[in-house]
Amino acid sequence: MAESMTQSTSSSRRTVFILILAQAFLGAQMPMLFTIAGLAGQSLASNICFATMPISMIVLGSMCAATPISTVMQKYGRRAGFWIGTAGGATGGLIGAIALYYASFPLFLFGSFFTGLYMSAQGFYRFAAADTASDEFRPKAISYVMAGGLASAIIGPQLVKFTADAYVVPFLGTYAVVIAINVIGSALFLFIKIPPPPAPAADAPAAKSRLELIKTPRIAVAMICGMVSYALMNLVMTSTPLAVVGCGYETNTAADVVSSHVLAMFIPSFFTGHLIARFGVEKIVGAGLVILAAAGVVALQDVELENFFIALILLGVGWNFGFIGATAMLTSAHEKQDQGRVQGMNDLFVFGGVTMASLASGGLMNCSGGDPVQGWTAVNLAMVPFLALAGSALIWLVMRPKEFSAS
Repeated sequence: MAESMTQSTSSSRRTVFILILAQAFLGAQMPMLFTIAGLAGQSLASNICFATMPISMIVLGSMCAATPISTVMQKYGRRAGFWIGTAGGATGGLIGAIALYYASFPLFLFGSFFTGLYMSAQGFYRFAAADTASDEFRPKAISYVMAGGLASAIIGPQLVKFTADAYVVPFLGTYAVVIAINVIGSALFLFIKIPPPPAPAADAPAAKSRLELIKTPRIAVAMICGMVSYALMNLVMTSTPLAVVGCGYETNTAADVVSSHVLAMFIPSFFTGHLIARFGVEKIVGAGLVILAAAGVVALQDVELENFFIALILLGVGWNFGFIGATAMLTSAHEKQDQGRVQGMNDLFVFGGVTMASLASGGLMNCSGGDPVQGWTAVNLAMVPFLALAGSALIWLVMRPKEFSAS
């Protein structure tokens, strides 16, 4: 028995290590694309109100892929789903490069949709980390895998600096690198071994319907908090390069702001799992929501460069606590036989919210005022009602009697 537990622990840690590498290397394409997609869209679109639509299409593709990829993973294992993701990322990069060469905005949007397949698959890294982990190690495993994004936060924006103007066509070199990242990075999953969940025994409890699952208070609140944390982070981050450049700073400065933000998203992951284990997941999620609100307050004070940096750093930390905490809450709120259904439904809602946020971001930034300052103000004020929703849901869960919170 002890030998079996040791092997299980060793396998879990190896899986986490591979997923950290995937998060670091393959994940670098996301800060790259989120830095330049809006700027590229602004140059290609006939109406600047649609500048952030490429990012919206990435997230829309992720939302549409969440349930199918979850189903594939449930049936064939995590590796199959992760390879679908890298194939989508490479295809999206190729189509995006062709679209930039021919200056075709519709084709650029089409390529962005394919990129969403990678984004969706990447979202399951955190769940894969929890698959073979013990109850005690689970929040730490999720946190460590998310910490792999620290390297992607450094690699991605730096690659943008080196590749954005590498060719006559702006950003073409960046998309060429995205293709290479997906092709090379797909080899990582040859070393991952997470079998599909076993078929339930004949006497096992029947799997719950989606309606039954979403009516479970702990699952519902975890989904709401995860969706709000991710959507608000995306709402503000998507507009940031447009706001920074619109306020007179350079594209490289916008890349530095995004880099600091992505660093702030992932550096706390080294200790977020430990904080959850010590203080409880509800307190960490609550802290995340408060920090997201603080980011909005700082952003509304001024458009000096330090305000952008501080606001985006707070935005990253708030996302980390809110999203990792919500993920940990979700993984402990359902049975094994409901795993695929819950995780697919969760990411459908999360990326559905992110899709709406990214669609709204461009309109708020470019079309809600007379100048970039007014647009930036509108973006940050839009956070208020959604933070109120998530905060109220979390307080409601905490105030419920313990015997009813998980049912």
